[in-house]
Amino acid sequence: MAMPVLSGILAGMLAWGFVLTSVRAYAQANSDAGSLELVDPDVFRACGDPRNMPFSNDKGEGFENKLAELFAAKLGKKLSYTYFPQATGFVRMTLGSFRCDVIIGFPQGDDQAQVTIPYYRTTYALVSKPGSGLDDVTMISDPKLKDKRIGVVARTPPSTSMAINGLLAHAKSYPLFIDTRADSSAQAMMDDLAKGDIDIGILWGPMAGYYAKQANPPLTVVPLLKEAAGAPMTFRIGMAVRPSDQEWKRTLNRLIMENQAEINRLLISYNVPILDEANVPITTETISKRP
Repeated sequence: MAMPVLSGILAGMLAWGFVLTSVRAYAQANSDAGSLELVDPDVFRACGDPRNMPFSNDKGEGFENKLAELFAAKLGKKLSYTYFPQATGFVRMTLGSFRCDVIIGFPQGDDQAQVTIPYYRTTYALVSKPGSGLDDVTMISDPKLKDKRIGVVARTPPSTSMAINGLLAHAKSYPLFIDTRADSSAQAMMDDLAKGDIDIGILWGPMAGYYAKQANPPLTVVPLLKEAAGAPMTFRIGMAVRPSDQEWKRTLNRLIMENQAEINRLLISYNVPILDEANVPITTETISKRP
């Protein structure tokens, strides 16, 4: 799921409450079991952002696009996508409006929707130039970062840790709430790092890994696994469905468990830093591990 979603999705909670009320009203009007399972039987209808790599885009190039393709094939369904920018109103305008049946990337613990078991676990990460003297930094509290120009997306967990460590005075902040069709905070941060406008950046792990790999030369990515103070940095990501779609959730859970190795392989191909429950990176050698 994209970095803005972790905080941006919360802004749509009131709207989701309206949708949930509508679903409950529908339940009262339909008595037969399964009447609420409004999942298309023939089409795997996914929701995604039209321009939010490495997660998804309208060209089908993101890892969420590829995962939707995999699951559609496993179920023998056609695949269709509903695209909407992942910002305020995303859940309401996609899953909540019955325009699709699953959000492929959704953080566990967000109560706007029902979430499957996680299919990956990842964390925020430091991104720096090789040989910069900062490429061995593993914690925001490292003294090497004092007085450094650090890029961070506003209102994300790393900004809390930066505040605790007195690092905001020289920080460069990038907006959390954007229309991804016209802007990219992650790309802007990587451009500033390449130009030397910042010394190091902190990004949501999937974005950090993807953009670091795209850079020439590639940048160094260090997952933030040792932070003891501040907000949590690590999150489990599953898929979101409507609260009513219990059988659909069970189907997706089964697909995740049966295809975990292939899912991990897909994520690794996008340079996503994925972790097991002990915070040990999952690699090609441990490809079958569960998050």
